[in-house]
Amino acid sequence: MKEDAIHQLLLRYPGLSACKEDVEAACRAIVNCYERGGKVLACGNGGSAADAGHIVGELMKSFEKKRVLNAGTREALVSMDPERGSYLAEKLQEGLPAISLNAHGALISAVANDMDASLVFAQQVAGYGKNGDVLIAITTSGNSQNVMDAAITAKALGITVIGLTGKTGGKLKRYCDITIRVPATRTAEVQEYHLPVYHAICRVTEEMLFGDNTKS
Repeated sequence: MKEDAIHQLLLRYPGLSACKEDVEAACRAIVNCYERGGKVLACGNGGSAADAGHIVGELMKSFEKKRVLNAGTREALVSMDPERGSYLAEKLQEGLPAISLNAHGALISAVANDMDASLVFAQQVAGYGKNGDVLIAITTSGNSQNVMDAAITAKALGITVIGLTGKTGGKLKRYCDITIRVPATRTAEVQEYHLPVYHAICRVTEEMLFGDNTKS
């Protein structure tokens, strides 16, 4: 486990000291997921929906480390088209598979209209999720029904659930393998803690999987 990112997180946000073990556990779960060929799903409402997208953005492309494509992919690209393939081989990066369940407007509206609005995330977990994946379930109160339904579905499928919540953890915590309960209850203050927490998780994940190559 790379400690620097978590150490820096706690130096900047000492209020998160009580969350240290859960943040470390979340990092291990996500790294293990990727090492087994899995993916990360993320969901939330409102500002937490934006956080889900933010997490995916940090995982699917370079965050702080170089992520050079593997040699086989580079060679295949050049073989496919020597000119444009060479450009793609140079520019494309290794991504860590991640999906925001908030990103599919047409699907979300179809589920809400045809099934039940509380199932907009659970239906996607049922469709995308596989045993060994990770779901990051974000809710400041811990009581968002659509997020809880996603967590219930994930657990049924053998998916590790990481809850990112406020101080109490709400009802969601009963469905989580790991619950990071930041020390705040007001929505805005909870969200202010969530961002540095998931940045630290993404940083540790990248360091563990891509080594110490600093982005140029």
